[in-house]
Amino acid sequence: MAVTPPICDFGLKAPDFSLPGVDGQTHTLDSCKGDKGTLVVFICNHCPYVLAITERLVQDLADLQSQGIGVVAINSNDPDQYPEDSFDNMVKFAKEHNFTFPYLFDESQEVAKAYDAICTPDFFGFNKDQALQYRGRLDASNRETAPPDAERELLNAMSQISKTGHGPKAQISSMGCSIKWKQSS
Repeated sequence: MAVTPPICDFGLKAPDFSLPGVDGQTHTLDSCKGDKGTLVVFICNHCPYVLAITERLVQDLADLQSQGIGVVAINSNDPDQYPEDSFDNMVKFAKEHNFTFPYLFDESQEVAKAYDAICTPDFFGFNKDQALQYRGRLDASNRETAPPDAERELLNAMSQISKTGHGPKAQISSMGCSIKWKQSS
């Protein structure tokens, strides 16, 4: 079932994290932030909404990195329920799609909870002061990739944030599969 996160809570501070990456390194918010802002993206390997945007996402995130925006992707799904989201499969997924940014595993799911992440994909765009300015979508894609001429909403919003420190007031929420939370024992 598709879920939609709430609209942007402007000014909310980015929660810190320390998570293992598919590159064998441990990454923190500080090590991932950019001079002009930071984008934290919750994704996974199997969600059809993520798969529909992966190629465009990788392209847009590389563009943002070239503008001084730090980028990090986090997978918080329970790999016991969804083995395709295991750490080993994250390594393969990042390599297959030529990720130019850290892809981190939130095994405890505490980072997703701290961010109040709801779905994959879920985007959190922060300015250089780590104040939330964007909680919208990549573009008009859903379970299918949007047309090539679709507005690049995330790219445009983060470019604006890098220049002004402020995100657009009008934002359309992302849509995706719910994060696969661990079962309570």
